[in-house]
Amino acid sequence: MPDALPGLFLGQSDADQPESLLFNRANRHGVVAGATGTGKTVTLQIMAQGFSDAGVPVFCADVKGDLSGISQVGTPNEKLIARATEMGLTLTPRAAPTVFWDLYGQKGHPIRTTVSEIGPVLMARMLNLNDVQEGVLTVVFHVADKEGLLLLDLDDLRSLLVYVGENAERIGREVGNVAPASIASIQRALLQVEQQGGDAFFGEPALKLEDMIRVGLDGRGQVNVLDSTRLMNSPRLYAAFLLWLLSELFEQLPEVGDPEKPRLVFFFDEAHLLFNDAPRALLEKVEQVVRLIRSKGVGVYFVTQNPADIPDSVLAQLGNRIQHALRAYTPSEQKGLKAASQSFRVNAAFDTAEAIQGLGVGEALVSVLDEKGAPTIVARTKIRPPASRLGPATDAERAAIMAASPVRGLYDQVLNRESAAEILANRHSAADQAEAQAQAQAKAQADAAKAAEIQAKADEKAQKERAREQARAAPRPAPAPRARASNRQTPMEALTKSVLRTAGSTLTRELMRGILGGLKRR
Repeated sequence: MPDALPGLFLGQSDADQPESLLFNRANRHGVVAGATGTGKTVTLQIMAQGFSDAGVPVFCADVKGDLSGISQVGTPNEKLIARATEMGLTLTPRAAPTVFWDLYGQKGHPIRTTVSEIGPVLMARMLNLNDVQEGVLTVVFHVADKEGLLLLDLDDLRSLLVYVGENAERIGREVGNVAPASIASIQRALLQVEQQGGDAFFGEPALKLEDMIRVGLDGRGQVNVLDSTRLMNSPRLYAAFLLWLLSELFEQLPEVGDPEKPRLVFFFDEAHLLFNDAPRALLEKVEQVVRLIRSKGVGVYFVTQNPADIPDSVLAQLGNRIQHALRAYTPSEQKGLKAASQSFRVNAAFDTAEAIQGLGVGEALVSVLDEKGAPTIVARTKIRPPASRLGPATDAERAAIMAASPVRGLYDQVLNRESAAEILANRHSAADQAEAQAQAQAKAQADAAKAAEIQAKADEKAQKERAREQARAAPRPAPAPRARASNRQTPMEALTKSVLRTAGSTLTRELMRGILGGLKRR
């Protein structure tokens, strides 16, 4: 019976053989691919619930909202019951233990992390920065570490950008040129992320991974469903968040080698968003995380339309493959179809490329790793029906799940402890106060000097006034007696006056005669 198999029962092949994913090979990663409407979401749902039933916590993104139905008991119709009976499967409707998450805190518990934990590489990816701007952002993070400035939210990063811009000359001498134009570009990019609601992702309390890696008292693993219906409007934020979460798992979880079953299974839906226009440094980081996180007991499953969306360096590490139907009408689609068919181990019973195009809804080509770690021969498989609901949960049902959540109240309220923004604001405030005090002291000194000058002039004026008063009040000396002039003449004075009178009379007479004689001659 399928229920007794040592793995996750995926479905029944055309050869009436059960196709199961072995739990001890589930951490070797995998891919679920197929065109829109071919059944990828249902496959993801039955895999997530299958891992949960085995005691493995799961994280998956709900891009369209349909995956939220995993939290509700299924109501199988006649078609699903018939398919289960055909497979020899007893279909027992059952909901998975679900916790809803949402970066924006609207349809799930908010998820936050700090700017420091994101780091400059992922932040540059999120902001769509070029190489020069990413270099400046790296300098900003370096300055924060050097000066002990915590980068918790976007306000902290924005304040530090202003600080670096104001001190660009000093910082440039230490770590390289910091162009004001690059600072301005980063600030504009931050504004765009903030307008898209990305600022809700940064802050505290930051997510604790142990709140996602939970196993209930009934032995079932917690299914963490990230509502991504709004997040998909910001694809770079979506990709950067999921890669950050993978990186955190890689850094924090201890080495366990190859366990009997994974510690966590991580489904990365719309995986092509991670690799579109990704810089080489980011691709190297993805490849490193995928390659090494296996030893931490984490299985990563990329969900995308075509395996060609995933770089070869990453695709080569995905041992478990489930391929739904692909349509190949254009040359690029035909190229993708060929690449997908060549990634499977050949089955002599059919042509893989033709089989991929002829798959119906709910059918897939399956190749998983066997006990020896080798891929099995590809098999055309009917995917089993889910035990939980096909379709989304209602808002009321979602609210009820959140009210009973084990993390209720842990992340709902934002914390804002002192960080770079507050520290730099205090520095500016202290500098402004010091400048104001210096200005006030200088003004006081100037006022004192002016008052002293006015007082000196007033004292001088008063002193002069007192001198004049004293001069007016002093007694005047009596005037000296004048000598009386004598009218008596000396003999010489008398002779002189007589001679002058005689000469004057004689001259007068001569003149008169000359004048009168001239008149007579006429």
